[in-house]
Amino acid sequence: MSNLNNKIPVDDYSFGLLTGGVHYNPHGILGAHFEYEYRDHTTIRVFKPFAQKVVIRTVDGEFEAEHEKDGVFTVVLDSKRDENNNPIYPDYRVKVTYDGYETEMDDPYRFSPMIGELDQHLIGEGRHEELWKVLGANVKEFYSELGDVKGTSFSVWAPNAKAVRIKGDFNYWNGEGHQMRSLGASGVWELFVPGVETGAQYKFEILNNNGGWFEKCDPVAKYAQIPPETASVVFESKFDWSDNNWEDTKKKINPHTQPISVYELHLGSWRKGLSYNELADQLVEYIKEMNFTHVEFMPVAQHPFEPSWGYQVTGYFAINSRFGNPDEFKHLVNTLHNNGIGVIVDWVPAHFPKDEFALANFDGTPLYEDPNPLRGEHPDWGTKIFNFGRKEVRNFLVANACYWFEDFHIDALRVDAVASMLYLDYSREDGQWQANQYGGNENLEAIDFLQETTATVYKRYPGIMMIAEESTSWQGVTAPTSVGGLGFGLKWNMGWMNDTLEYFKHEPVHRSYHHGEITFSMVYAFSENFILPLSHDEVVHGKGSLIDKMPGDKWQKLANLRLLYSYQWTHPGKNLIFMGCEFGQWGEWTEANSIDWGTMEDWDHKGVWNMLKDLNQIYRTEKSLYELDHDSRGFEWLDINDSEHSVLSFVRKDEQGNPVVVVINFANAAFEGYRIALPNVGGAHSETTKWKEIFNSDNEYYGGSNVVNPDEITAEDFEYHGRNYSLSLRVPPLGVTILKPV
Repeated sequence: MSNLNNKIPVDDYSFGLLTGGVHYNPHGILGAHFEYEYRDHTTIRVFKPFAQKVVIRTVDGEFEAEHEKDGVFTVVLDSKRDENNNPIYPDYRVKVTYDGYETEMDDPYRFSPMIGELDQHLIGEGRHEELWKVLGANVKEFYSELGDVKGTSFSVWAPNAKAVRIKGDFNYWNGEGHQMRSLGASGVWELFVPGVETGAQYKFEILNNNGGWFEKCDPVAKYAQIPPETASVVFESKFDWSDNNWEDTKKKINPHTQPISVYELHLGSWRKGLSYNELADQLVEYIKEMNFTHVEFMPVAQHPFEPSWGYQVTGYFAINSRFGNPDEFKHLVNTLHNNGIGVIVDWVPAHFPKDEFALANFDGTPLYEDPNPLRGEHPDWGTKIFNFGRKEVRNFLVANACYWFEDFHIDALRVDAVASMLYLDYSREDGQWQANQYGGNENLEAIDFLQETTATVYKRYPGIMMIAEESTSWQGVTAPTSVGGLGFGLKWNMGWMNDTLEYFKHEPVHRSYHHGEITFSMVYAFSENFILPLSHDEVVHGKGSLIDKMPGDKWQKLANLRLLYSYQWTHPGKNLIFMGCEFGQWGEWTEANSIDWGTMEDWDHKGVWNMLKDLNQIYRTEKSLYELDHDSRGFEWLDINDSEHSVLSFVRKDEQGNPVVVVINFANAAFEGYRIALPNVGGAHSETTKWKEIFNSDNEYYGGSNVVNPDEITAEDFEYHGRNYSLSLRVPPLGVTILKPV
C-alpha cells in the first residue's frame, strides 16, 4: 500500500457534485479506479458521511482509509495485474465505524453496470420486450473472493432528471449514500446495492431541473406496500409452476374456436377478506362447480384507491398487494389452470392517475403522459393519458402486456376503454381537442400502439387472447394488423348488450311490437369476433341488478333472467357475466361488500344457479354452440319472423355441420303444439330422425313451470317454412329449448 500522494485526483467541482448528491456518474469517483498515469496503484474511494473510521478489507488484509474531503474516504493499494498486464480490480469490503460501532458492508460502487449495451440500445429504440428484467428492482447474485454477493440491481428511466438516488429502509430512508449513475442517451439510471433482498422497501429520489428533490415509487416495481402506504418493495419470485400441461396445450389450439364462458369478478368483494391463497381454494372450487371455462379478474395491478376497482393504476408491474404477494397470485393462477380454468385479467393502458408518488410528471416533466393538454388529460376520469407517440412509453406498455403473459401465465388480457384511446375527441367538446395531421379525429399514435401490442403478444405467446372493450363501431378491431386492423382476438359486443337489456325491459305482452330489436344483433354478429358481456358496468352506479331490470313479479323476473342467460349462451359469440348475477342477486354491486351469498338460500334463486351450471356444461359439450361463433356458417335462421308469438328459432352448427336447434320464447305464455322447421341434417338423419331436448330453461329444477318435452321427438315429413321436415313442440313461457338429433 502507498500513501494518498499516489491517488487519482478529483477536481473540487466534481467532489462538490458528489457530496451534494447530484453527480450524474458517482461511479466515476467512487469505487476502485486505475489509470495509466497511476498504473502501479489502485485508488478506492467511498462516501461515508458522519463515519468516524473507514477500513478497506481485501484478501491481502485491512487498510485504513483516510478522510479526503466532505465524507469521502480514500485508500491507495498496490495494483495487481493479470498475465496480459491488465489491472485486476480488487474485491473488497468496507468496514465503517459510527459512534464507536463497526459494521461491514459491500460497496455498490465497485460493480459494473447491470444493464448491458444491447439492453440500453433496445430501451433507447423502444423495443425491449422484456423491460421488467432490466428496469425496476431485480435481485442478483455474484461470485466473490470474499464471499458471494447477493443484492438488488435498481434501475429507472428518468431522462430529464439531474440526479437520482435510492432511499429505503436499508439506508434509513437517506439516499445520499446510494446515488445512481446515468447510462447516457438511454435515459436510464442504475445502481446495484449489495445486501438488499426481497422485502426491502424503497423509492427513487429525483432531482428536477429546478433543483427540487421529490420521491417516486418504481414504475417497474414487481411489488408494493399495501395502500395507503406507497413505497415499492423488492421481490424475488421463488414460485415453481406446475401448469405445464395447460401451457403446452394452450400453444397448440386456437382459443377463438374454443368454448369461452367467463365469470367476471372483483377480487376484493367476491368473498370479502380472502387472500390469493384462500381464493385458490374457494374460488377455484366454485368456478369448477359452475362449469365456467374462464375467470376474468378486474384489474389486479397496484392501485391506491380501492373504490376505483383497479382502473386507476399506479403500479403496472406490481400485483395488488392487498391480497398477497406475486408468488401467491401465481399460486392462484396455477391452481386455476390445473383445474382446467383459464385466466383473463383486465389491463388499463388508456390512462393513469395523477397521484404525486407515481407516474405523473415522473422526472419533473410530462414523461409518461402526453404533454399536449388537449391530449394528455382525460376529462371524464381526471386522469393522465399516456404519450402513445413516445417510443419509450409504448415500450413500457407493450412490455407490461408481455409481463402479464410471461411472468403470471395469464391466458388473456381484456383491454379497458379502447374507444377512449382511438378517438382524439372522446368525451370532448369542440375546442377541447386537436385533430391529427390529416384533420381527422383518430389518434394515430394510439392505433399504432394497439397494433404493436397485439402483434407482439400474439407472436410471443401462442394461444393467448387479446380482448377489446371497444364501445363504438370502429371497423377492424379483430381484423389482423397485416390488413390494417387493430389485431385483437375478441371484442366485447356492447351493441348486443345494450339492445338486449333494453328489449328485456319491455313487458312480455309488448315484446311483439319490438321484435326487430332482439333480432337486429344478427345483422352484425359476424362483423367482429365477439364476446357477449353482461359485465360489472351493468350492475353499478344506480343501474340496479340484472334481475331488477326484468319486468313482472318475482317469478317472471327470475324466468326472464333464465331466459336472458339462455339466449346469451345460444347466440353466436362467447359469454361473460359478472359475479352475483349467476344467482340473481337483487342489490346492485358495491366493492365495499361481498356479493349477497344469502340470496342462494332462496330455492328460486338457487334454480337460476342450477340452470347456469347445467347450461355451461351443455355449452362446453356441444361444439355447435361455440366452434363457429365468428363464422356465419355456424348460424342459420329457422324462423325470424314470428313476432306475433315473440318466438325465435335457429340452428347452431359446428365445423362438421352437426346441428342443434334453439327455440326461444320471449312471451309470458306457453305454446302447445308449436311447429318449427328443421334443418336438413342429411346422411343417416332422414324423415325418421329423432330429436332430443337437451336443455329447457323452464325445468322445475331451475324454478320453472316445467313445460318440457318428451325424451324423444320424431321429425315429421311435413314441409314448413320451405324445409322438408318439421316437428311439433311444447314451448315454455319465457323459456329456451335446445334440441339435437339423437
